[in-house]
Amino acid sequence: MPYWFETKTVSLDVGGRTMTVETGRVAKQAAGSALVTYGGTTVLVTAVHSNPRPGIDFFPLTVDFVEKFAAAGKIPGGFFKREGRLADREVLVSRFIDRSIRPLFADGYNDETQVTATVLSADPDHSPDMAAFVGASTALTLSEIPFLGPIAALRVGRVDGELVVNPTPDQIEAGDIELIVAGKREALVMVEGGALQVSEADMLEALKFAHREMQPLLDIQEELRAERGVDKIEIPEPEDRSELEGQVRNRAAARLDAAVQIREKHERAKAIAEIEDEVQESFLSAYRSEKVQIDSLGGWDERRAGFDKLRSGVKGILHDLRSELVRERVLSQGVRIDGRAATDIRPIACEVRFVERPHGVALFTRGETQSAVTTTLGSGGDEQTIDAMMGRWSKQFMLHYNFPPFSVGEARPLRGPGRREIGHGTLAERAIKAVLPPHEDFPYTIRVVAETLESNGSSSMATICGGVLSLLDAGVPLQAPVAGIAMGLIQDGDRVAILSDILGDEDHLGDMDFKVAGSEKGITALQMDIKIAEVNWDVMERAMAQAREGRLHILECMRSETQSELNGLQARTELHEFAPRMEVIWIKPDRIRDIIGPGGKVIRAIQETTGAKIDVEDSGRVSVFAPNVESVNRAKGMVDELTQEAEIGRTYLAKVKRITDFGAFAEIFPGTDGLIHISHLAQGRVEKVTDVLSEGDEVLAKCIDIDPAGRVRLSRKEALADLAKGE
Repeated sequence: MPYWFETKTVSLDVGGRTMTVETGRVAKQAAGSALVTYGGTTVLVTAVHSNPRPGIDFFPLTVDFVEKFAAAGKIPGGFFKREGRLADREVLVSRFIDRSIRPLFADGYNDETQVTATVLSADPDHSPDMAAFVGASTALTLSEIPFLGPIAALRVGRVDGELVVNPTPDQIEAGDIELIVAGKREALVMVEGGALQVSEADMLEALKFAHREMQPLLDIQEELRAERGVDKIEIPEPEDRSELEGQVRNRAAARLDAAVQIREKHERAKAIAEIEDEVQESFLSAYRSEKVQIDSLGGWDERRAGFDKLRSGVKGILHDLRSELVRERVLSQGVRIDGRAATDIRPIACEVRFVERPHGVALFTRGETQSAVTTTLGSGGDEQTIDAMMGRWSKQFMLHYNFPPFSVGEARPLRGPGRREIGHGTLAERAIKAVLPPHEDFPYTIRVVAETLESNGSSSMATICGGVLSLLDAGVPLQAPVAGIAMGLIQDGDRVAILSDILGDEDHLGDMDFKVAGSEKGITALQMDIKIAEVNWDVMERAMAQAREGRLHILECMRSETQSELNGLQARTELHEFAPRMEVIWIKPDRIRDIIGPGGKVIRAIQETTGAKIDVEDSGRVSVFAPNVESVNRAKGMVDELTQEAEIGRTYLAKVKRITDFGAFAEIFPGTDGLIHISHLAQGRVEKVTDVLSEGDEVLAKCIDIDPAGRVRLSRKEALADLAKGE
């Protein structure tokens, strides 16, 4: 953007609050930039590009969403007081933006392109991710980068039955739908979110609502483009390669058609690779022989461009041919790569407790996709503490998804989780979290870990299914079992095929990737990526209905496969023998000091004596966590003894501590004394207290009153009378 541009600002109302988009004041050396302010939140988004790397045949796009702690007036926690690698939330927002814009660049554009969204000011009630979405589209739209936008994005919630644009955190907490929806003027391009078992009709209504409400955001971007946009880079017309294409098709079409019908993934991939390598070599062999002749004279570098161009051209034609063959077979014959019909689900096998020690474990297999999922139960001390720009909070439920290279037959170094793993794990976590029991009813910290053992289509959905079985095996009383299914779409004009339980190749060659998870009652998680210009609402509705049928089929398979172990997808009534035990005790907050003791002396002694772990909260909630029932009971008994309260009508064995002229003070349990008035020492008249009691005596005493100040009145007379009556 030229430095001499004056600032241009546009504003509009979004969800009852003002959003302002400004360009021309900051980051003017970027190809495009936008400063988006929403409430007290401000995000700077820039877009830049550079010449493509020689020989690449893909689009190298990088999107980074960065939250600066200073934006919220915070200093990062930990030893290093500066932001490090992107946190999971930043990765997820980066993925949202990436998935939305990636399909919208002109064909043939392969420049290195980077979009960076930096949060400069953070208001807790105005999430910066939506501002970053709008800013990313605006920056690209204003730049010379050939972006086919603009697009817009909104967060949609539903509170008390009413759909809300960009709800506040409190509204999200109170609602039953939370979706992030991105779209163009004509249609949606990306959806991500969850719900509390809502119907397909309600979800479709929320998507339509989002698309209507985002139109003004597209209007202001087009207004800015009209005044501040620059001419787009012209992408050279692709060379006429019809002659080469004809030659490649003649050599490869029949053989590729047979190869793509091989049902087993690795055999199919091997056959296709052999054909493509052979065809490429037949075209490149002339260059190879020419290289031998030219090497001695020099000048091979001048021929390399032609060599790379031919290799890339043949490779592209073969890819397009393979895609065309697969798509046409589905559209014209209704037959998929592995021979299934559009609605068929691959065979499903489920097994729980196939290994011994985890608290809960399941093996879920669907076709050539397999996931081993474990559940571990922990105490409050095992909660994950999140130190983020917007605040600090704890997570009691975590789901971690792993995708080792052997799952797809590859050999490569193991690394930490990448963006894909974080995204898939978050989707599965969202799907299951919606049906977890309230923490008050099941006060464990829960960690679910999914290891993908085989992958050929939607291991994230296998993670959801295996995760549910693992949780039920661990004894977690879910509100309802959930399952997930990945849907696909192949569309050519008026011809449409909606595919259930897609393979990896169908995902790659298809026009939409549509994942739905939920229970028999409704949807708990939704993810959608659309790769074509438009998918109409009728097709969307059909896809949702077909996804529901597939989801119910998978749930029924899970139920029948584990009937003997889980009795119709019911949680085990007893925790695993190796699982820890936990009980929650509620005490008065002013008695917390009795459990802690001076300098924590008392609570440490209880933990050392019983082997239990005790977490005490300011509310008076005491969690006793131990490796077995005996340890829990011992610790619970000690806590009860330290914090018990006198009960009117209950008789205690009291120890006389002090005698006065008007009565005796007796301890009914440690820390609590009561007064036995002289008139309540015996049935008849008592002249002197010492005629009946002495210090150190242990006597039965009944609690007859507790005054507002907490003073306890005891009666030896009534305790003896009750004893005489046999009570």
